Amino acid sequence: MERQAGRIILLWGWRRALVAFLAGALAVLAQAPYDFFAVCFVSFPLLVWLLDGATSEASDGFLRRLRPAFATGWWFGFGYFLAGLWWVGSALLVEADSFAWALPFAVVGIPLALAFFYGFAAVVARLLWSNDIGRIAALAFGFALAEWLRGFLFTGFPWNAVGYAAMPVPLLMQSVSVTGMVGMNALAVFVFALPALLAARQHLRLGAALLVVLVAADAGFGYIRLAAPEKPAARSLDVRIVQPAVDLTEKWDASVRDRIFATMMGLSAKAPEPGHDRPQLILWPETSVPFLFTERPDALPAIGEMLGDGQMLVAGVVREEGGSATGSRYYNSVVAIDERGEIVDAVDKVHLVPFGEYLPFADLLGRFGLEQLVAGPMTFAAGNERHPIALPGGIRALPFICYEVIFPDLVAVDATAAELIVNVTNDAWFGDTPGPYQHFRQAQIRAVENGVPLLRAANNGISAVVDPRGRIVDALAIDVRGAIDVRVPISNQAIVSSGQRRINGMLIMFLLAVAACILNVRQRLRAN
Repeated sequence: MERQAGRIILLWGWRRALVAFLAGALAVLAQAPYDFFAVCFVSFPLLVWLLDGATSEASDGFLRRLRPAFATGWWFGFGYFLAGLWWVGSALLVEADSFAWALPFAVVGIPLALAFFYGFAAVVARLLWSNDIGRIAALAFGFALAEWLRGFLFTGFPWNAVGYAAMPVPLLMQSVSVTGMVGMNALAVFVFALPALLAARQHLRLGAALLVVLVAADAGFGYIRLAAPEKPAARSLDVRIVQPAVDLTEKWDASVRDRIFATMMGLSAKAPEPGHDRPQLILWPETSVPFLFTERPDALPAIGEMLGDGQMLVAGVVREEGGSATGSRYYNSVVAIDERGEIVDAVDKVHLVPFGEYLPFADLLGRFGLEQLVAGPMTFAAGNERHPIALPGGIRALPFICYEVIFPDLVAVDATAAELIVNVTNDAWFGDTPGPYQHFRQAQIRAVENGVPLLRAANNGISAVVDPRGRIVDALAIDVRGAIDVRVPISNQAIVSSGQRRINGMLIMFLLAVAACILNVRQRLRAN
């Protein structure tokens, strides 16, 4: 092992960049749908050894001394994000005649930009570097800090955060309910990088002990939580989730809108599955209504006739405000419709997708002929606030539209305000690629973090009901048209509040930084 590590450390130029790129790309196999987390025990030790050799001349200035570390982290990140996000280009091929030109910018440009976060992580780690276990703590702190920043800088895009690699199954998901994603990102990198100690043998026993203790604690906590009897649910909700599997090439085609709407209505009105009661709540995916209600005044009465007493439909729609005189504003929304065919509540999407749902710097970019790429025939405005929707039985559900569910701080459910997470999405843009599986996994983790059930309706999969401990109760696969009926017990199983979870994660990150600093200073003192 020492010989192999030495070869990695001494790599330079394009060979160093290639190994870093391949190590990052390999780590993607730990994410959904592959879930082969063992590869990270190879990828991150390789990164440690590469950073061991990321040195420069002593006479170089401060910034020049950091360049080798930044380049190493950047190439690792470029490989990771390119291998993990290539499927984004599928959305541009839905209307290839209009948007195929943007394929290189989406497939390559996004990873190029996101790689800067991992370059930053490597620089932070290298500033605290030492020759022992301290560098493992430094790398974990650097990545945790970078992933935290990736969650909100430039509107945020925390997709495939490294912590998800450590949570392929519910048994290994439970710790996130205490540590949050900040803590899980830090601990995952720390554990994955520990095998790098096999090369130098320094702190090897300590590293082996920490690896065993942390993995055993994670799995043990998961086992205890999953085996523990669930609190009796005072209430339950009978739910039907509809997955229409609409072809996106027809989504906004006026000639087939009636057929799409009829499909949705038929799936919603069918008899309950054997052993299930009539659904109290029917859930439709994001923008599932293929027209504006203002254009089709007959649609709401038809929905009212389809719904029985005490039933409610929550549907993803495009909502219009204003008129031709003042100019319309469009919102990507969910609306609640009662048995009278009346909209009783609506929640607009707050966190829009840049370039997909709106064009940043629209006036400037419009001069160059750029426009939004994929979301639909109109530009959306962002909603002002999110609030729970009151469902039958007085149950309160907090709705999140599409990729809003990947933001842990956004999906911080206050148990006194909401008892259920609802996620509506339209992942059909990405076909049967890793994208929908990754999206679902991140939604699944939100249920575990907050300790409440998750209802998820997707146009083309994956639609599912997830219990408060991350277990899939029932689901519809990609490309399946149908509906699932589930009785959902309503119980709050959160261990700590979202605020405490955030504090715990920051504390873990802080302790790793302190450990790295102490060992870095000790090494410097010994050298003098």
